[in-house]
Amino acid sequence: MNARGRTRPVQIAPSVLAADFAALGRDIAAAERGGADLIHIDVMDGHFVPNITIGAPVVRAIRRVATRPLDVHLMIEKPDRFIEDFVSAGANMVSVHVEAVPHLHRTVAHIQKLGAKAGVVINPSTPASSLEDIASDLDFVLVMSVNPGFAGQSFILNSLEKLRRVRAVLDRAGSSAPIEIDGGIEPSNVADVVAAGADILVAGHAVFGGGDPELATRALRELANMRTSG
Repeated sequence: MNARGRTRPVQIAPSVLAADFAALGRDIAAAERGGADLIHIDVMDGHFVPNITIGAPVVRAIRRVATRPLDVHLMIEKPDRFIEDFVSAGANMVSVHVEAVPHLHRTVAHIQKLGAKAGVVINPSTPASSLEDIASDLDFVLVMSVNPGFAGQSFILNSLEKLRRVRAVLDRAGSSAPIEIDGGIEPSNVADVVAAGADILVAGHAVFGGGDPELATRALRELANMRTSG
């Protein structure tokens, strides 16, 4: 246990949104060799966010080549319509936005009933207090540190305080659910986000943008380990 009381290691979740879509298998394998714990997959519909990415068939294809759990982030309207498709395609973790789901308890329970871990996502302008009535039911929380929709955005500094507030909400609910952070994660801010309470680091361009996903993933892990062992 380190100075923050952390009892679990920080996990690295490379985001394939920034990978080479013509060579996903190659890039995923390289990230896994570098020590990736999860493979993060952003699903966007062009409505909830201003971008379109991939659907369940691509998740199924990734499942065939990935050896790590698939962390599927649904940035879509009415996600309940598609949750079963993504779990059937191989998603081990499914997260939905609090802003997109009218009956959040029902959605979380549905994900869990299908056998996947259920997470809730909050956007930069959504308060941590929005999690208070669902916190004890969650397997994880995903904090967006950029406005969702596109890879390669700059980290929003207020996200550090958001991480602390989310951890406080979970603690009050008696939950040890890990906190994931997504957006603008790079070597220069790894220490800060880990110190603020992040347990899972989603990284896209920091892993796939430099041409060597294996080396980049290993470097992020080393930085995270340095912070948690300090």
